[in-house]
Parts: sequence; C-alpha cells; structure tokens
Amino acid sequence: MFSFKDLKKSVGWYCKLLGIPHNSDSVESPVYNIPITYETGLTLDDHTLDPDFRFEPSNNVLFNFYVKDIDEAYKFIKGNNIRIVKEIERIGDFAYFNFQDPDGNVLMICNS
Repeated sequence: MFSFKDLKKSVGWYCKLLGIPHNSDSVESPVYNIPITYETGLTLDDHTLDPDFRFEPSNNVLFNFYVKDIDEAYKFIKGNNIRIVKEIERIGDFAYFNFQDPDGNVLMICNS
C-alpha cells in the first residue's frame, strides 16, 4: 500500500494503466483496492484518517509490472503522456524502464 493526494484520480490512472474497468463512484476515501485477479493486490491509500501523515512521493521504485514486450509497453506509456524517468535499459535478455504516477511515485516496467 502506498499513498496518493487524490484517490479518485489515482484509481482512474492505475485502472487505465492496467486495463481494468472501474466506476469512480465506487471510490471512497481512505483506501481503494484495485481488483487484481492474481496473488498480489494493489491498495491505494490517501491517508485521510491519519492527521499526522505527510505526503512524500517515492523517488525509488515502489514495484514493477512485468510485460512480454518492453517496447510496446514503452510506447503505451509514452503515448499516454506518462513521465518516463529512466529510459529502457537492456541487460542481456532483460530490459526495464522507470516512470512516474501522477503523484510522482516511481514505478518500473520490465520484461518477463
């Protein structure tokens, strides 16, 4: 779980990124669980119930998404005007790049 300034906006952004439909009317503060059908979940939290919370985006990669085609994923991210903070790096058969969500948190996409 990590934090966001605008929960509805972040839910919409992540659902679009993952190709998951959502209804913004069902997004209620303070948390929203992205409906992922795998073993790992994705919970977004705006911390409205924590008055001492101070938002600071992560400059380090929080997690990564695996894709079959790194170049297609890169085109998708660029085509959606998402800020790329590290260009594609290729190490043998492995490749990855880093980008930011709307709140400045750094995420990674790498090939599987």
